[in-house]
Amino acid sequence: MAENKQSLGDKVKGAVSKAKGEMKDQVGNAKNDKGMQADGKKDKAKGNLQDTAGKLKEDAERR
Repeated sequence: MAENKQSLGDKVKGAVSKAKGEMKDQVGNAKNDKGMQADGKKDKAKGNLQDTAGKLKEDAERR
């Protein structure tokens, strides 16, 4: 059960990071701020990694 919470936590963190990254990317694009866009892309990549970690943990639980 504890691992199930960990995988869900990773997925939630991933979704938050991706949403935050998308927002930074869009605002950076609107303001023509390349640094903010880069930060947004970094946050989206971090979110994808967190989401993948959650999925891997979930798959490991099932085995």
